[in-house]
Amino acid sequence: MSYSKIAVLGAGSWGTALSMVLCSKGHEVNLWMRNEEQYKDMINTGKNNKYLPNVILPSNLNLHLELEKAVLDADAILISVSSQSVRGILKNIKPYLKGNEVIINVSKGLEKGTHLRISQVVCEELPDNPFVVLSGPSHAEEVSKNMPTTVVVASKDKSTAEFVQDLFITPSFRVYTNPDVIGVELGGSLKNVIAFGAGIADGLGFGDNARAALITRGISEITRLGKAMGASISTFAGLSGIGDLIVTCTSMHSRNRRAGILIGEGKGLDETLKEIGMVVEGITTTKVAYELAQQYNIEMPITSEIYSIIYSNNNAKDAVSNLMCRNRTHEIEEVVDSINTDW
Repeated sequence: MSYSKIAVLGAGSWGTALSMVLCSKGHEVNLWMRNEEQYKDMINTGKNNKYLPNVILPSNLNLHLELEKAVLDADAILISVSSQSVRGILKNIKPYLKGNEVIINVSKGLEKGTHLRISQVVCEELPDNPFVVLSGPSHAEEVSKNMPTTVVVASKDKSTAEFVQDLFITPSFRVYTNPDVIGVELGGSLKNVIAFGAGIADGLGFGDNARAALITRGISEITRLGKAMGASISTFAGLSGIGDLIVTCTSMHSRNRRAGILIGEGKGLDETLKEIGMVVEGITTTKVAYELAQQYNIEMPITSEIYSIIYSNNNAKDAVSNLMCRNRTHEIEEVVDSINTDW
């Protein structure tokens, strides 16, 4: 394959891990970060001690503090910052772009206030640049150690999705393509809400039964909202749907689950965020998802109860009781469909 120049914006765990995958393919990779102290430490130690302390960085990884130098003449730009920071980053890099760079988003969230998916934010700020979203069950801690991982890349344009597929695919990092940008984005974002809830259940001392119920009923909620917003139902049965939901609800690598555990144990939100020390996307996404459910008149009881815990300071045990004592109903719901998408 031909080698590309790629700018990775955001040197957290995920941006760093994906940079390592790209470097292993021989691409020219510029990893940008805004924190000068982190930059100096990574230069001096050859490690990202804050986010991936047990991993040696590739010798061919270029570290940058200046956005202009990082993105100049790049073939693709990978956005790996918090979802609420994406718009600002796009505004900052716009003067340095030619307009044909492929924008690859790996941030899993929805913009608060506007309720926009990241692809919509990119379309508003960089309307001429092709867009791809990369998502799926993939903890940075495992990807950085070359543990087998599968993800999905979605784009409206098949050739663009395949370009990104070729950029990343390795014997330990398998990449599938999908035309459903809406579904892949929503699956990757909304799973953080359910994972936060699964963590609360764990913090309350509940077991596997409760976690399995949250995962199963959670994917139903995600699918209902996704369908109302124009996603393909079948996407939620795939890697960016049930796949990502399972890994995020069951792993201690998940900061959303870990944050939920602390809340379930009785800690306050500020104390929880301080202890996690990283962005917990599920907290903001819960608010956006709750508002979207109201906008589309979609029933999302798990999301509603998690919202009540975070934003109304409701008791977690009361929230569980509310879920368990809801009016009885049937379970059979359409989670997958057989519609073939013309891509």
